[in-house]
Parts: sequence; C-alpha cells; structure tokens
Amino acid sequence: MSHADLDMDAYWMPFTANRQFKQSPRLLTRADGMYFTDDHGRQVLDGIAGLWCVNAGHNRPRIVQAIQEQAAELDFAPPFQMGHPKAFELASRLAALAPEGMNKVFFTNSGSESVETALKMALAYHRVRGEGQRTRLIGRERGYHGVNFGGLSVGGMVANRKMFGSLLAGVDHLRHTHDLARNAFSVGQPAHGAELADDLERLVALHDASTIAAVIVEPVAGSSGVLIPPQGYLQRLREICDRHGILLIFDEVITGFGRTGQPFGAQTFGVTPDLMTVAKGLTNGCVPMGAVIAKQQIHDTFMQGPDHLIEFFHGYTYSGHPLACAAGLATLDTYAEDGLLTRASELQGYFAEQLHALRGEPHVIDVRNLGLVGGVELTPRAGQPTKRAFDTFLDCWQQGVLIRTTGDILALSPPLIADREHLDRMIDAIRTALRRVA
Repeated sequence: MSHADLDMDAYWMPFTANRQFKQSPRLLTRADGMYFTDDHGRQVLDGIAGLWCVNAGHNRPRIVQAIQEQAAELDFAPPFQMGHPKAFELASRLAALAPEGMNKVFFTNSGSESVETALKMALAYHRVRGEGQRTRLIGRERGYHGVNFGGLSVGGMVANRKMFGSLLAGVDHLRHTHDLARNAFSVGQPAHGAELADDLERLVALHDASTIAAVIVEPVAGSSGVLIPPQGYLQRLREICDRHGILLIFDEVITGFGRTGQPFGAQTFGVTPDLMTVAKGLTNGCVPMGAVIAKQQIHDTFMQGPDHLIEFFHGYTYSGHPLACAAGLATLDTYAEDGLLTRASELQGYFAEQLHALRGEPHVIDVRNLGLVGGVELTPRAGQPTKRAFDTFLDCWQQGVLIRTTGDILALSPPLIADREHLDRMIDAIRTALRRVA
C-alpha cells in the first residue's frame, strides 16, 4: 500500500519529526536479508539492523516458522505462578551465553523495561541484605537507558529528559567519556580517558558509598553517538564498584548478541557486571522481548523466608511470552548456525578501514568504531543543530541506504550478515551525501 492510500493523521509516531515525515513519508512494506522494500518497490539497504536489533538480517526462515508454530500451539501463558517450557529453555540458553557466574534470567518486554527491572533489583537486593539505605542510583552523562522514568533518570541525554520534570530523586551522573581533543579518529578503543572512571570516587565522596546502590553504564553508548569506552575505563569502574560494595549494571541492549564481536560487550571488554540488561537482538527484533541477566549471588539473596511467598514483587503480563520465547530460541539457533555472535570480530578491521576513510570528507570531525558499530560526527550547522546530520540521513535514504542519526552524529550498525560489498555501499552513500550537503 502506498502512502497516498493511507490516512496518517491518527498515528503519533515515536522519536520522529512527525510533521516532516507526513509531508514526505518513508514507508517500509517488506524486508528480506539486508534489505527493506519501500512502498514504491525500491530496495533500501539496512545500515542499522532495523534499530540496532535485526542482527541476523530480515525474514530468517527458522525464526518465522518458530513464531508461526508457537502461535498455533500456545498463544499465551500467564507468567505469574505459572510457566511454559520455552521460557525455561530460553533462560538456560541465555545463561550459557552470558559471562561466567551470570546465570539467572528475568524476562521483560523491552530494553526500557529491562532497565527498570535491573534498577529495582539493585535497590531490593541491598534492602534484603540489610542495607536499605543504599537507594542512590548513578548513571552517566550522554547515557541512554530507555524512556521509562527510571531509565530517563539515570540516562544523560538532555533532549530525552528536559520535558519530564525532576524524574527520580536520588540520582547522580558520572562524566561522559567523549573527548574529541584527545581521542578524535581513534580506531577501536581510545587511548585516553580511563581516569574518567575515577569520577565515581568523587560521587562516593559526595554522597558516601553506603548510600549508593548501583552504577549503570552502556559498554558502548550507542544512542548518544557511538561513544567507545577508553582503554581500561570499564575495568577501573568495576574495581571502584567492588571497593565500595556498589552493584555494576551493564546496559547491553545495543551491545548484546554479537554487535561488538563477542556474544556480549562484557566479554569483549573482559569486565563482568553484576546485572546486565538485554533486548533487541534477543529475538532479532521479531517479537518484543527483553531480559535482565543476574549473578547467582543476587538471585540467591532473594531466596529466603517461607517458600510459598513471592520473593520479588515485580514482573509483566507478557514476561516470557510464548511467541517471544519461540522467536528467541530460533534466533539463538540462527546465530549459532551462521556464526554471527563472533562475525563482527572478523569484519571489524575492514569496517574500520572503510569507515575511517571518511576522514577528510566535508564536515567530518570524528570517526569511531568497534565491532560492527560506527559513528561519524559532523560539525553542526550554525544555528541549526542536528540539521546537517538529518539532511545527510535523507540524502542516504534517497540513495537507497538507511542510516541513523543522533544529534549531529551518523550511526551505522548493520546486520551481522553484512558482506564487504554492503559495507562499501553504506560508506559510499555517506560520502556522496556529505559532499552534497551544505
């Protein structure tokens, strides 16, 4: 169906310039492999894995079949005081992929819900341990942790926060790690900035460690512009948390399931958190689903008192939904069959080479990369922040390539099935657009 046949008035679109879109719609009607098809029948190369989520590419037969069969067999099962086999099977499979010791899985429906769940787990964990005064949560400037009130509160993207009041009390933020002066055009992890983790010591001195429940960071900050952690930064953050009894939460909604070259960013960077949030690539984007993966110790701390009582008063109607579990299991099978959870490590050298070839193109002030995620930062247009990047996005769309923008940063996160030819086309489209955009 063409946009000319649609009444677009009723739909209030998320994170979209609604008026601009409805004047010149970009409608996707089909998808297969590396490509979308738009309402004009034109193929569009997917340079962002849908929205950081379609890691195995579109329309994978095993996943499609699993969803169809599950819908006919068991469409829904109540998750409170009941269960179904695939939820337990998927949890076991996830625990086997996770860093050692992280072997308890709590299902949600999105990355935002996973963050809310992890924050509540951290607060409740300290209370159960007898340290109920640990109520403070620490996020990071330029962090993105979804759009619910907890995630917004620990998040650090100003545009996401400014409309919604004071948010949660008792939240503070670490400095971000973005340092153009010292780290511009770094290939992989920047050399400078590990000492920025020491900002946590400043907050400990300000608030006292005994009041802090958890620190939450993205291993790679994706939505704020592909900010790669400096060498040693995450390790130092882990050490400081351990020293003060603070839980460390990794938001792996974007970095999970092969994006950094290992199943999870924690494994790529060699740092194990206490809690880890996942979503997106868990089901290849086919059915909404998220999860929190917790260390055994955290789970076991809740398992006390009479065994007929609920240990953790939290959950969702659709936690562990049968269709989502079926999609998740088929997705993990597809990743395994195609070797996708480590494929980014094979392509990252070529991807980095092609991406960094954009250095010297008009408006480019930084290029950064890790695994199969890349960012290209542009100089803002005077008086029109974000407009140059948005115009570049539109130009690439007209060329048949879908990229993503955040502020004046272009982001690429192609499906892990991408070949060199696909990467070449993405980079060529950006190069062409940059030479045309004022």
